[in-house]
Amino acid sequence: MKFGIFYEHQLPRPWEAGVEYRLLQHSLDEIELADGLGYDYAWEVEHHFLEEYSHSSAPEVFLAAASQRTRRIRLGHGIVQLTTNHPARVAERVSTLDLLSHGRVELGIGEGSSVTELHPFERRFRDKRSVWEDAVRCLMPMFSSEGCEYHGEWFDFPLRNVVPKPRQRPHPPLWVACSQMETIRMAGRRGMGALGFQFVSAEAAQAWVHAYYNAYTKHLEKLTDYETNPAIAVVSQFMCAPTDEEAMAKAEGSSFFQFALGFYNSHGPVEPGTVNLWDEFLAFRETPQGQRARQGGLIGSPETIRRRLRKFEQSQVDQVILLNQAGKNSHEDICASLELFAAEVMPEFHDREPEHQAWKEAVLASDLQLEELDTEPFDRRTNQTPTTTAAST
Repeated sequence: MKFGIFYEHQLPRPWEAGVEYRLLQHSLDEIELADGLGYDYAWEVEHHFLEEYSHSSAPEVFLAAASQRTRRIRLGHGIVQLTTNHPARVAERVSTLDLLSHGRVELGIGEGSSVTELHPFERRFRDKRSVWEDAVRCLMPMFSSEGCEYHGEWFDFPLRNVVPKPRQRPHPPLWVACSQMETIRMAGRRGMGALGFQFVSAEAAQAWVHAYYNAYTKHLEKLTDYETNPAIAVVSQFMCAPTDEEAMAKAEGSSFFQFALGFYNSHGPVEPGTVNLWDEFLAFRETPQGQRARQGGLIGSPETIRRRLRKFEQSQVDQVILLNQAGKNSHEDICASLELFAAEVMPEFHDREPEHQAWKEAVLASDLQLEELDTEPFDRRTNQTPTTTAAST
């Protein structure tokens, strides 16, 4: 099993002078630390206008800075919004980052999740899946072809050579954002890695893995010509401390990620300055639902986290992405958590990575058939996929 760290650049109110500056500088320090400690991936999101939840609107700039302070850690776009960026600009920026990082880019791509983000770019929620698919078809030839043109439903691009080209050929590994079973299956069918941005149990992770690999091996249907990337990663709340009690105390805001995401996906467009999300979250945290949201995840002592990770390992996920920068988790606690986890937990799972790769090769070669599990108990519906009702927004 491999491990990533994850950045939304969350910044709950109140905001004081210099707070965004410190947030970005601390994040770079943490990624540099993680690189030296042996973590495998650092993932950075792209969101727009989502106050408090995510102040990460220019991930290509942040990851470029991270590329100059690290040597081996993979740098992941988790994700680039193909609905709010022109494919040619995506190709240019991703290729430049790949050259600057000596070929360490992972390219996650997604649709955007809310009207607050989409409407200012003249995109409608109901159209986002078809825009995303059209953008993929337009984008992918730009990484390798010395001259390409595209005439699709949403993008019309004349014959041009998009430069520069990435160091990784034909392109960096592809991933797609997933938050429910439908998108997990879609990722497998499209041959892209699944970035599971939904907190799930080990049992749910196993259902996701089976659904994903069965879609990949039995129903592969690529959108255009690209290298497939069969892999599945899941995000988990994270804080590692000497005792469970210390970890819980240091991760009091860990569930702010899901709370704020749910708020922006169910409200919108949100007028600036009309909501204090952190105050809303503090009230939510005291409710029975808020208390349940704090349970589970990878928050605890090394032994507690090790025990929970062994269950995830049995599900055969490729990567666990640790949500280390969440709510008001402090920079000092994040660094201490990364260090303790790397010293006392991570080596065991890194050592067994060859066993996982052997399992994976058998599945992809169809030498091992995965059971078609009943996924209904784990099919957590979200409001991020357009519906007839949502289409009217």
